Amino acid sequence: MISRTTRNILRHRHLYSTATEVAPPASPPTPLREAWLYVDSVFPIQIARWDIRHYIGMIRSETLLTTLQSRLQSVTTRDFRVLELDPQQKDGGVFVKFSYTPDAEEQDEEVLAEIESALREEGSKKGGLPSWSGLRGGNVWLVKGTPWREDMNRFASPILQIAFEGPDVHEQLLYQLCRPYGRISDLTLPAPVPAGTLRSSIVTFRHLHAATIARNVIHGVNFPANPSTADTKSVTRTRLRASYQKPIQAHAIRDWMSSHPKIMLPLIVFLLGTLTYTIFDPIRALMVEGKLLDWFDYRKFKLYKWLRVNAIDRLSITFRGNSTSGEAPPAEVWRERKDAEAAMKSYLADMPTTIAFVHGPQGSGKTRMLEAILKESGRNALMIDCRELHKATSDSQLVGALASQTGYWPVFTFLNSMNTLIDLASVGLIGQKTGMSSSLSDQLQQILNVVATALKGVSSAHRAETQRQIRQHEQSDTIRADEERKREQLKRGTWHDGRLDCVAGNGIMSELGIGDEVIDNGEVIIASATQEEQWEKEERERQEKEAGRRQKTKEDMEAVNSLPIVVIRNFAAKVGGNKEELLTVLAQWAAMLAENQIAHVIVISDNRENAKRLANALPSKPLNSISLSDADAASSLSFVKQKLHDAGIDVGFTAEETKYVERLGGRASDLESLIHKVQSGQTVQEAVEDIIHRSVGELRKNAFGDDVDDAKNLPWTREQAWKVLRLLSEKIEAPYYDVLLDFPFKGDEAPLRHMEHAELITIGMHNGRPASIRPGKPVFKWVFERLVNDKIFQATQDIAFNEKLIASAESTVRTCEEELKALKGMMGAEPRHWWDWIVGRRSACRERAKYVCEKMLASEKKMEGLERKNAELKKVLAKGG
Repeated sequence: MISRTTRNILRHRHLYSTATEVAPPASPPTPLREAWLYVDSVFPIQIARWDIRHYIGMIRSETLLTTLQSRLQSVTTRDFRVLELDPQQKDGGVFVKFSYTPDAEEQDEEVLAEIESALREEGSKKGGLPSWSGLRGGNVWLVKGTPWREDMNRFASPILQIAFEGPDVHEQLLYQLCRPYGRISDLTLPAPVPAGTLRSSIVTFRHLHAATIARNVIHGVNFPANPSTADTKSVTRTRLRASYQKPIQAHAIRDWMSSHPKIMLPLIVFLLGTLTYTIFDPIRALMVEGKLLDWFDYRKFKLYKWLRVNAIDRLSITFRGNSTSGEAPPAEVWRERKDAEAAMKSYLADMPTTIAFVHGPQGSGKTRMLEAILKESGRNALMIDCRELHKATSDSQLVGALASQTGYWPVFTFLNSMNTLIDLASVGLIGQKTGMSSSLSDQLQQILNVVATALKGVSSAHRAETQRQIRQHEQSDTIRADEERKREQLKRGTWHDGRLDCVAGNGIMSELGIGDEVIDNGEVIIASATQEEQWEKEERERQEKEAGRRQKTKEDMEAVNSLPIVVIRNFAAKVGGNKEELLTVLAQWAAMLAENQIAHVIVISDNRENAKRLANALPSKPLNSISLSDADAASSLSFVKQKLHDAGIDVGFTAEETKYVERLGGRASDLESLIHKVQSGQTVQEAVEDIIHRSVGELRKNAFGDDVDDAKNLPWTREQAWKVLRLLSEKIEAPYYDVLLDFPFKGDEAPLRHMEHAELITIGMHNGRPASIRPGKPVFKWVFERLVNDKIFQATQDIAFNEKLIASAESTVRTCEEELKALKGMMGAEPRHWWDWIVGRRSACRERAKYVCEKMLASEKKMEGLERKNAELKKVLAKGG
């Protein structure tokens, strides 16, 4: 296939070679010679395949070549005649083949230079040679070598590689050869090359235009390598071959970057940081804002709501029939929550200055209470569940989980691993880290900072929408008031339409500016109308002031209601390791939101001890602590009855069943478990017994471990757990310090705190200090009793407990024996006088020995009693209970 460019070239050659044919001369033929010219800037220089200027030049090629031929043919110096035009469109020029008549007395170089000069002068006279853009005219250059016409994908470049077929051309000679075509930036000497390869020099021109001229003019020229030789016959000539070379060599950028890590690595860090802050962070803030405002919730779409009302709900009613759900729970159900609800609503009704810390035992209804309050308020809320975050097994999973809960997107968790590798590589290259990798705290803080920005956007959007609604209401009220005032004036006959003044004429009506108003006794009631207008003006001013005050109050209220709510659930729920960093970052972020009044922050925790982390993050202001406790017996029974009634089960609780329900106490989780079991067909007694039996197994595992190795991993000993269980099985509450100072705790508070975190016990406070110990859940009282009344389990734990006491007593006895031995030696050296017996002076060593002996005797008796108890307990184990 012949390309389009080739067809154009052939067509132009044929056209212009035919047009230049002349009749043969009548005189004897004169010997003619032929040569080539190169005209530059006729076409655009093509720098790549995608260069669209090349196609513009192709469209105008015929016009340009015709104009060029007409201007060249006007020159007749030395019988100059154009024989052929050969476009070189890639390089933007045209090769011109011409004939001329030489002079026998002059050399060809002088004749050709004369022709070249004449062509340039003729081009200048006619406004320059044609150009595709019409802005820059080309020039005429005598081709010194051989024209190379090709259409390969070798595009122009300011760098020329000139290869030598023969001896190397001296650097100065090569410069003199190339300099007339344009400014040269650099010229390199030939470098050693493999055998069979031509040596070459690299000539770098300042402009691309100059390089294209030089390449097409000097390619194929036979240049003298040693022109200083006296004998012209012995001059050695070198054939020059010119070709373009790409400005950027393969891997040049990569090699430069790898060789300059101290420059590139900080630059990469800066570019990545800029990209993150300028592009991704606004997108992430927008995604978080969309999550809070339910932009992506299909249930908020108008189409879905219309389908729900007109199709889905009607079908569901048809299939459901006329069944109705139970009524709302009565007011007496869960009345323990009322104080907590009131405190929470009071906190949400004012600008935030601190954090609301809601604490209470697990299952006390904290989450349900908060969900009900949020649903009633209708405000935007962001939920962060620490329990779900704690399930992450790696830092990247933790970051991804937090981003998913907050709506932070896009998130690139894999980049941190790559950044760590880059830091390791940079230490080997430049001796220091680039700082691209960030710690877990930094990553979490970055996410939360973007979320805080989005929270500000949510508040601003809500406030703008509220103000717009307020203005609409005010405009409606103003219009309604004006209409009412007009109606009143119409009733009294004092309303005047000013438009009547335009058509009233030039009489008295026009001067008075009145129309159809009521006239009393022939006089116009102008004075009364003026007074009434004054009253109306004062009334309007008073109403405007009142409206301004109401608007100010309404704006203040809406400013509070426009703030979003951030809820952090399960704060500090059995964490360890790097999860502590998460809690610290969340606490600091919550304090920042509250102090800057960005959002109301509510933190939910099962233990009030977790408030210490929040208090440290917000040291200047106290936390708004809201506590929830278990419901009393009456509320628990009402709650169970109401839930069963809602499920279609009406149970008439007997006195015995009521007592069984009271065993569960007021813990919501246990009451709901009871409700589910009764719904599945169990009786109340069976359901309660099942709950207690299941709790016994769970408590035995959690408090004592499955085996000895499992017990070693517990933050308390089996003896300490048995001590607490045995005390709380006998009474509902035990004094805190009596348990703390007695064996096996001996003043160590850590095991008791760990038990409270594990929800085995609850530590009651009085005046800010621990005062009492109670079971972790109300049902645990019965669970403790079951464990203590288990003969085998009781005997096993009592034996282990007594062994510890025996070991402690034996240690005391050995210590006393050693001290008595020391006292025996000291008694001989103690000074004694005969009058000491008379005055009754007591000996220090003897008094100490007496005390030690009594202590040793008490320990010995204790050991004997414990040994007897253990013997009896072992008999119980031998009998199998």
